[in-house]
Parts: sequence; C-alpha cells; structure tokens
Amino acid sequence: MTATVSTKRITRSSYKNGNGGNLVDGEDGGTVKIKNGGINQINYDEEEIDYSYEAQEEFDEPPIFVSIFTYVSYTLLIMLAYLKDILVRYGILTFGSKRDRAKMEDFVPLYSNFEALFTRFIYMRIRDCWNRPVGSVPGAEFDVLERYSTDNNWTFQYTGRTKRCLNLSSYNYLGFAEKSGPCTEAVESAIEKYGLSTCASRLDFGILDIHKQLETKIASFVRKEAALAFGMGFAVNSTCIPALVGKGCLIISDELNHASIVTGVRLSGAKVAVFRHNDMENLEKILHEAVVEGQPRTHRPWRKLLIIVEGIYSMEGSIIKLPEVIRLKKKYGAYLFVDEAHSIGALGRTGRGVCEHCSVDPNDVDILMGTFTKSFGACGGYLASSKEVIDHLRSNSHSSAYSATMSAPVAQQTLSALSIIMDETSDGKARLRRLAWNCRYLALLSARMRCYTYFRKRLKDMGFMVYGNNSSPVVPLLLFMPGKIAELSRRCLEKNLAVVVVGYPATPLNAGRVRFCLSAAHTKEMLDEALEKISDIGDVLQIKYNKHLRL
Repeated sequence: MTATVSTKRITRSSYKNGNGGNLVDGEDGGTVKIKNGGINQINYDEEEIDYSYEAQEEFDEPPIFVSIFTYVSYTLLIMLAYLKDILVRYGILTFGSKRDRAKMEDFVPLYSNFEALFTRFIYMRIRDCWNRPVGSVPGAEFDVLERYSTDNNWTFQYTGRTKRCLNLSSYNYLGFAEKSGPCTEAVESAIEKYGLSTCASRLDFGILDIHKQLETKIASFVRKEAALAFGMGFAVNSTCIPALVGKGCLIISDELNHASIVTGVRLSGAKVAVFRHNDMENLEKILHEAVVEGQPRTHRPWRKLLIIVEGIYSMEGSIIKLPEVIRLKKKYGAYLFVDEAHSIGALGRTGRGVCEHCSVDPNDVDILMGTFTKSFGACGGYLASSKEVIDHLRSNSHSSAYSATMSAPVAQQTLSALSIIMDETSDGKARLRRLAWNCRYLALLSARMRCYTYFRKRLKDMGFMVYGNNSSPVVPLLLFMPGKIAELSRRCLEKNLAVVVVGYPATPLNAGRVRFCLSAAHTKEMLDEALEKISDIGDVLQIKYNKHLRL
C-alpha cells in the first residue's frame, strides 16, 4: 500500500531578484552526450536543471509481515533486557558497570528505569554503530578511526589505523567542508586578526565588525530587513521562540519538528497544538478551532497564533508545502516561523531556501531561521525578520544576551561561503547545480526514457523503500527491524561507506532507517559506486521491501 501526498507541480524559469518571487510558467529540459548506451558527459548548464517545486511525496507502508516481525523483534529484545537486568541484580550475570551501580545504591536514579534498561541492554549491543570518530575534513570522503571493544561496547580501544570512506552522513550539502580554498584562506586570516574567541556576550563587548557584516549579508541573502547571528543552531529555536510567544499564545507545530523547536515551545509557556505532518486539512482545522473557540475555559481570543514548520525535515526528507501554509496563515491571521536549517543553501536556483524553491515572497514568512552547520561548512545559526523583531530578540533572547558570540573564524567561514554562493559567476553557482543534479535526475534522455542514475530514483528502482521529496538532499531508506539497522551500518563500514542509521527512540518503533545525505562534493562516479554497494548489502539483508509491494 502506498500513501501519496500530492497537491500540485509548479515549474518556473525565473525567480525575481529583490523581495519576493514571481511565478512564471516555464519548461526545463536537459541534454547529455551518449556513448555506448551510457552517459559520457553531463552539461551542468542552468537551463538543463529542473528546479521545479514538487508538492508530491510518497510514504510507502511496509508489507504487514515486516511490521509484525519488527514489533516481535523489539518485544523479544525488551523481554531479554528485563531478564538480564534481574540476573545482574542478583549477581548471577556480570554486565557493564556493576561496581558503579553498587556505589550508587543510596542515590536516586538520574534516569527512569526503562531508559536505563534500554541503554544498558539494547543500545549497548549496537553502540559501535554510532559516535564513530573521524580523523579528517568531512568532505566527500573522510578518514574513520578504526576501533574495537572487548567489553560489549562499554568502552572502545583504537587500533591507530584509519579507513577511507565515502561520506554519506554529513550535512555538507554544498561541499564547503574543505581544508583548502578561498574559505580556508579567509578563516586563517580571521584567526590572525581576531583570535579564536570573543570571550564575551553580545551585550559585553562581544560583537565584532565581522558579525555585523555577516548579519547584513544573511539578511540580504534571504531577502529580509534584518538578521541576528548565533553561535549555536540549537539555541536559535530553543531561546528565541520563548522570546516571541508566551502565556495566552497558541503555537501550532508540525508533529515532526526538530527537538530544538520542541524545547523552545516548552520553554515558552504557550499552549501548543500539533498537526499531522504536511497535512493542510488538519492544520486548517486547528486554526479554525483556535479562531472560533479561543482559549480554553475563558474563550478569550489568543494573543498570538504562531505556526512553526521546517523547510526540509531531516528524518523524512520531505519539504513543507509552503504555499499552502502561507495561504492558511493569511486566512486566519497567524504568524509563520520557518526553520530552514536543512533547506537554506540546499534548495532554490540560487540557494535561498524553501521560499525560492516554492516561488513565494519571503515577506509572507514572518520569521526565517537557519543554521550555518549544513550548507556553509561552519557552525551556529541565524534568525531573519523585520528590524523590529530582530531588535527585540537582540536583547530578549537568552542566547543573544548571555552566551558568548560566534567565534570570528566561524563567522568568516560563513561569510566567505555566502559570498561565493551569492556571486553567480563563481564556484557557488556550480555547487548549487551539482547538488541539484545529485538530488534530482542526472540526465534527460528523451520524452519516454530517463536515465535513472539519480540517487533516490535508483534506490526505488532497486526495490528499496525510500521516503521524501525528490528535491531533498536527505534520502531516508527504511530498514524497520533493529537487527538490520545495526547490520547495515557495519556492512557499509566494511565497504567503505559512512552512513547514519537511526532507530527508536529517535524514530517510531517500526520506522528504523538509514539516512543518506547528498552533497555537491559527490561526483556521479561516487554515487554510482555507492549505489552498487548498497544494492549488494540490500540483497544480503533482504531489505528491498518495495519488491514485495509489487507482487
């Protein structure tokens, strides 16, 4: 069974400079040189790349036997965990930190019993699949430090060797994670001029001229009146949302919003209503009830209605239906907050994010948030809005007022990357094209036959179950069963592929997955080689669930 979320497909040939975009009917084509039935050369001209906005996303449901075996697997694991815990308590089995537990007998546990149980007896079994240390720049390829454990993954020892792996795990969307080039040279100069730290908050002489330049640049890039830069991306949401809303306000949040948004919502003291992911009917129902009924018991009107969504959802690879959200926002008089952590730089003809991708006016979005850790190869984040809102946050956001400002070399890395992206005659335009080609079709052979070297499409054709939108650089592949989550990670490492696997509690119990992150640094040859290895592993682990759906 396939659940398809579809509204419309929009194509365009231009996006106006200045505030806002203009929707123009257009058709994007593609040409390649064919030799011996294969692709010999791809021309990355702008008119050959399809930047059209697709609101269609497919979320396949697994065969019933896969769901049953997944729940059975977790049930057995939890039962065995409880049994081992009983044996450890009575001294029959020695496991992990038994001596440390004896020292803590008179202390109240810091964690709930189930969390501790899950960590000790389930997570520890496959802990080697996470937190793998890297010994080089996280570019298209990097060096993973080899390690082993002699105590069931409680501790690790290092061999002193490294393994060169294809990096399908880092959010290096535009390939700016580099150890040489103009960005690196500019960062070295910034270290010589400013040092490594400001050693002060924004209010205590912690602001530098380079911070002002960065904020002006990012505001111009996202076409907003003003912007505010922060040293930590997570802190942007968790400390700015409480400064915008409070008691008597209603936050309407997508069910798949990031933990930083959830934290900010909880700290704000506002009421929260959660709508189903990308479900515009459910969102409108909540908005309608909020306007008609008002606050509980008193039925007074809400002081503010704030809709919070993300541009790209990093676990699902899906893209927000921004035009429809804006329509509802205007209809019911709500404010709109869009988290562009994964979409800024990765979407749109010029990398300006989900607003450009969907051809909507950035002024229709009240607050744009983003991070510098993904597309810009730096760290920290920003919030862009009207000058009035930014001036309010400058003094009322705890992260702005009390934490040390962004390190000058990090600000310079972001500023340099932004300058390259905004210079349409430079390397920035080529990076945007390469990422778009890697995410979408790499070639258009004819009206009837397409070359399926495109990563997401190739995975689907192989029989894998893949979530998300075609334009997203995040490609989740469903694994479901806990044993297969760990085994795929280990086999990928054996084949020199560095991937991120995700399971419960980060995902629903029956939605474990591996998440591939595409980058402009990846070449077609790299992706083709990775696809072959992934296909071989899929055959061995029997995770090509879409083949069963076709039967």
